[in-house]
Amino acid sequence: MSTTLSSNTLLNEILSLPVLELVATCANLALLLVFLIVIFSRKVLVNVASVGYGNKDDIASNGSTVSPRLVDAEEHEVRISAWFKLSVLSCLYVLLVQLVVLGFDVVALVQGKGNLSVILLPVAQVLAWIVLSFLALHCKAERCDRFPFLLRVWWSASFVICLFTLYVDGRGFWEEGYKHLQSHVAANLAATPALAFLCFVAARGVTGIEVCGDSEAREPLLAEEESGCLKVTPYSEAGIFSLATLSWLNQILSLGARRPLELKDIPLVARKDRSKTNYKILNSNWERLKAENPSGRPSLAWALLRSFWKEAAWNAIFAGLTTLVSYVGPYMISYFVDYLSGKQSYPSEGYVLAGIFFVAKLVETFTTRQWYLGVDIMGMHVRSALTAMVYRKGLRLSSLAKQSHTSGEIVNYMAVDVQRVGDYSWYLHDMWMLPMQIVLALLILYKNVGIAAFATLVATIISIAVTVPVTRIQEDYQDKLMAAKDERMRKTSECLRNMRILKLQAWEDRYETKLEEMRGVEFRWLRKALYSQACITFIFWSSPIFVSAVTFATCILLGGELTAGGVLSALATFRILQEPLRNFPDLFSTMAQTKVSIDRLSCFLLEEELQEDATIVLPNGISNVAVEIKDGVFSWDPLSSSRPTLSGIQMKAEKGMCVAVCGMVGSGKSSFLSCILGEIPKISGEVRLCGSSAYLARALYQDADIYLLDDPFSAVDAHTGSELFREYILTALANKTVIYVTHQVEFLPAADLILVLKEGSIIQAGKYDDLLQAGTDFNALVSAHHEAIEALDIPSLSSGDSEEHLSLNGLVMSSKKSICSANHIDDLAKELQEGSSTSDQKAIKEKKKTKRSRKKQLVQEEERVRGRISMKVYLSYMAAAYKGLLIPLIIIAQTLFQFLQIASNWWMAWANPQTEGDLPKVSPAELLVVYMALAFGSSGFIFIKSILVATFGLGAAQKLFLKMLRSVFHAPMSFFDSTPAGRILNRVSVDQSVVDLDIPFRLGGFASTTIQLIGMVGVMTEVTWQVLLLVIPMGVACLWMQKYYMASSRELVRIVSIQKSPIINLFAESIAGASTIRGFGQEKRFMKRNLYLLDCFARPFFCSLAAIEWLCLRMELLSTFVFAFCMVLLVSFPHGSIDPSMAGLAVTYGLNLNARLSRWILSFCKLENKIISIERIYQYSQIPSEAPAIIEDFRPPPSWPEHGTIEIIDLKVRYKENLPMVLHGVSCTFPGGKKIGIVGRTGSGKSTLIQALFRLIEPSSGRILIDNIDISHIGLHDLRSHLSIIPQEPTLFEGTIRGNLDPLEEHSDQHIWEALHKSQLGDIIREKDQKLDTPVLENGDNWSVGQRQLVSLGRALLKQSKILVLDEATASVDTATDNLIQKIIRDEFKDCTVCTIAHRIPTVRDSDLVLVLSDGRVAEFDTPSRLLEDKSSMFLKLVTEYSSRSSGIPDF
Repeated sequence: MSTTLSSNTLLNEILSLPVLELVATCANLALLLVFLIVIFSRKVLVNVASVGYGNKDDIASNGSTVSPRLVDAEEHEVRISAWFKLSVLSCLYVLLVQLVVLGFDVVALVQGKGNLSVILLPVAQVLAWIVLSFLALHCKAERCDRFPFLLRVWWSASFVICLFTLYVDGRGFWEEGYKHLQSHVAANLAATPALAFLCFVAARGVTGIEVCGDSEAREPLLAEEESGCLKVTPYSEAGIFSLATLSWLNQILSLGARRPLELKDIPLVARKDRSKTNYKILNSNWERLKAENPSGRPSLAWALLRSFWKEAAWNAIFAGLTTLVSYVGPYMISYFVDYLSGKQSYPSEGYVLAGIFFVAKLVETFTTRQWYLGVDIMGMHVRSALTAMVYRKGLRLSSLAKQSHTSGEIVNYMAVDVQRVGDYSWYLHDMWMLPMQIVLALLILYKNVGIAAFATLVATIISIAVTVPVTRIQEDYQDKLMAAKDERMRKTSECLRNMRILKLQAWEDRYETKLEEMRGVEFRWLRKALYSQACITFIFWSSPIFVSAVTFATCILLGGELTAGGVLSALATFRILQEPLRNFPDLFSTMAQTKVSIDRLSCFLLEEELQEDATIVLPNGISNVAVEIKDGVFSWDPLSSSRPTLSGIQMKAEKGMCVAVCGMVGSGKSSFLSCILGEIPKISGEVRLCGSSAYLARALYQDADIYLLDDPFSAVDAHTGSELFREYILTALANKTVIYVTHQVEFLPAADLILVLKEGSIIQAGKYDDLLQAGTDFNALVSAHHEAIEALDIPSLSSGDSEEHLSLNGLVMSSKKSICSANHIDDLAKELQEGSSTSDQKAIKEKKKTKRSRKKQLVQEEERVRGRISMKVYLSYMAAAYKGLLIPLIIIAQTLFQFLQIASNWWMAWANPQTEGDLPKVSPAELLVVYMALAFGSSGFIFIKSILVATFGLGAAQKLFLKMLRSVFHAPMSFFDSTPAGRILNRVSVDQSVVDLDIPFRLGGFASTTIQLIGMVGVMTEVTWQVLLLVIPMGVACLWMQKYYMASSRELVRIVSIQKSPIINLFAESIAGASTIRGFGQEKRFMKRNLYLLDCFARPFFCSLAAIEWLCLRMELLSTFVFAFCMVLLVSFPHGSIDPSMAGLAVTYGLNLNARLSRWILSFCKLENKIISIERIYQYSQIPSEAPAIIEDFRPPPSWPEHGTIEIIDLKVRYKENLPMVLHGVSCTFPGGKKIGIVGRTGSGKSTLIQALFRLIEPSSGRILIDNIDISHIGLHDLRSHLSIIPQEPTLFEGTIRGNLDPLEEHSDQHIWEALHKSQLGDIIREKDQKLDTPVLENGDNWSVGQRQLVSLGRALLKQSKILVLDEATASVDTATDNLIQKIIRDEFKDCTVCTIAHRIPTVRDSDLVLVLSDGRVAEFDTPSRLLEDKSSMFLKLVTEYSSRSSGIPDF
């Protein structure tokens, strides 16, 4: 009976519901039933089909029964449009609204405020929208192009019911007012926009899912992409839910939690996120702007905006939503305090308020994360596109423009300026968001404090205005800091490139001091920048305090009545207003910095490029003339040079011709090749090429039509040079056009045309015999060469042999036509050939194989620490400045700031009346004085903390830099051989910038956030201790998630740092070798390589960005639920059981709990990620050092060495422990004051012996004694500073001639001029306007190779050491200059021990002793005359071979 009664009661309650609710419930349940019937029917049909075909395999094998969508699933790419995503998002939004309503109704039912019929409609709605959301998402899995009919009917019906309900509710509000407000009414109102959109979608019917062939998508972006990395990030195909929750990242994080991530584990970025895509977009817009404004200066900022405005617009939507919902809490606090004070406007008001707070924080959480990830991705796009543009520009810079932008500066453009422009995406929307935030804040304040809100506006304007001059000062400091950093990076790059020379000359200490001085200049600007930043930080934190004090004071003075609710609402508003007040100056500062960077980049991108009309390139086969120059006038510096580099150039080379270019040092030979390549600016004339061209010795590997060779044979021995010339020039390139510069006169007879250059003009042109008969300069060159050959005094040979040697006619000239026709040569040359074709050639091949193996093994993959960052790294940083004494002071200052902040807020909440009409607890004056004392006291401590953080950061940064610099400069040469310069540059630029400008404030920010979070939780638990029941588990969950996240994030950041180095390395190498790249026409290949490396960097970088947002989202969701729990507790307590003011204060702090918690975790994670820069610097601060520069107990006498006797005893040398020996027990003695010639085949160990003498390589065993002092017992500086060397590769440093000759400033101008005259450079330098201060560009590019070698000779003449080493020092000069240099050395170093390594045998003709090395062993060591008398002598073979080649090249 009771059951029947209760059933009747329930039925009556249901029937008593409003008609529209009944209709909505019935409609939803009916459509739900239809859905279930359809699903059941499909199951039945499938079972029937399976019976008909026998089994499921038959179904699968029958094409007619399988959905074509499933067949094509793996063969087509699915593109999801925003249309479909919005449809699914609308369904999920309505479902969320219905869930909230159901939650409120269930709570009301539990409290006995309703009956079961109340929850009937929410239950039906929730079930319906679960099904609707599932159907919408299922369309993606099925790849449907239209939504199902049932789904469209359901959406339409829901919207129609919604419209009728809106009408009825509108009438209810009109008649009853707020009494009509219920949860169902609010839900219907909230769901209306989404339902309207879904109704429109239903009418349209299209899903927005596009299925298309993905052959293009499956194709790798570049050939370099390895097969293991072809998987594209799940982000590109993620659904709405996955995007909102960032769950697409779960797979990578799960893998990272199990083991350290590698690059191969990280998927490729989506096509739209790749560097190539973004580069093309930006470059096309930039070129369009340049075309639209050819005379003016196009705006790079406008090009960026035109390229990425869509991304910016999407981010603006999320940013706007975040801003709007962030003000819901401050607006509602006063209502919440009124409710707790007993003012209740409608039933369940407390729960409605709690729900509003909760939903607002929930929406804020999701939109914030999407906004932040969006700006990060946009910044990544901007950086990759700009980097590609800077790289492309670097490859095209003209020679004149390159003088203004060194490779170090260009690396800085990429490493610093591009980074800064990309980071501006974070501040892009602040320009309109900050005013919007201020307006919203003023509206809320007007509601709470009335007319005093105008005082807030005035105070806000004053606060912003105060920061303007400080910002300008900051901009100026940033400019100066960047300029100083550019200079340091330029000099650092130069030192790293030429470290071998610095060590050989014992100059590393001097150049290390130079870098320290340059860092000192940079540090002075850094100190000003950081202290000004500390002042700005003080202004940031003080501005809200100043604004609040002015507002409350104005309100009190105007007689306004403050209540606890109004004050708490105002305080919460001030807390949010703190962001725009703090960000406005930061925005101006960032805008200023970004403008500087954009101006620098724009200036660079607008620099002059190589002349496109410098050469006219015609397709091969159009003309028989391969190279033609008409009336050519060229100059490296056309603006200031009064005399052109090349003038009156007339030249024509037909297809298949072999053209030789010769002349004295500085005559313009290399410039002549440059004019053909289009490298040197053309003033007038015409250069015409027919076919493709290739430049330098590696040109043989290119199938080109024209080959340009700049003396590639000078660095090898005579036999190897002859073989190369025979096999290379005369055989492999027999049918090609070859133009080669050479100082080897012996190669000239084989040329079809010889060009003789002098002072930038072609003074003679013709064939060998014709030029000889004409006499003049060419005859002088050849005569000097023959004099050198005759001086060799080779034992006489038979007349027939000598005739063959002296034969110049017929054999050479017919060689091009009959290459393989062999002519007889002397028996000795035959013996040499036979020998070299067996044992010698085999030894050379083995040696080359060993060298290749060593080269392959020397440069290893960049080292990377795995796992947690060692606590030693943290401690080393904290102890780097003032032994860590400032750290506790920073914490104390921050704690006092937070304590006084809470105290000031508590005072205002406690002292003011709870509701209007209540009496205040203190007088207005006392209220204001105490508040201002507490508030401004807190700002004083934040100023102290900011100054302490800046001081600590400066000290630590400088100490770490100097420690790393000294470690690098004292590293052994093997370190530089095995470490690309890009890795070191990455640390001294990018990582050092992080330590300079980022880490100290990250550390201070983490301390600040930690203490703020503790304060918030403390305030909340003081009011509702029950919050601890959730706070403690939440803390455990946060720490677990942070640990889970950090396992992957840490490795991702390390991979990011490692992937940055190849980009910098490629930049530096490409800029330095741009002419070679252009000469081969390989710009596109290198551009692709750059784009590939950028994408390799973007892969871990993108995942790292997303991982941060993944963690923050979960942190904020946890804290949002804790906040919601706190709110429910507060409204559930009986009225009067808690102080409303204190409850309101707790809510005020709770509003920021989610943001503060995520910021705390985020600040810690970012700090740990940034600390990796310190970890990387720490690695290079602990490089194993070479031997000490000075050993006080074993210092040689100042006059050492007095005699210059060198004793080598059983010397064994290898380059690394795991590599084979290079020198095998070498023993010999070089008497003091004698001239020692060191000869041997290429790879015989000659240069290795010299490296051992200078201790660039430490021997495995054996000893070297100089004047009876074991060089391994003395300091390296004492050793190297007493030796002189003229190296094989002449190196000049950027600066002046004086600085290159005497960098230690030890000699007077008179001595320098004497050295210049002796080295044949005196007249050249005197012709220059600036004399000894004549500038030298980077790499000495404004001086010829021969002139650079003469400068090296000048250094040796100045140094006047007792031991001089010439390591193939005259390879780059002509024979006449070589003879002159040898004469100078004989005269100036007659009492010195001179060790000469030479491939030109005449160079060692007057040596007292000759050391012949073969395969790392001493083959012979005797006087030249004795060795030449010995018919079996290896030296005789080398001499004969050189003589054979030089006397007419009979076998050519």
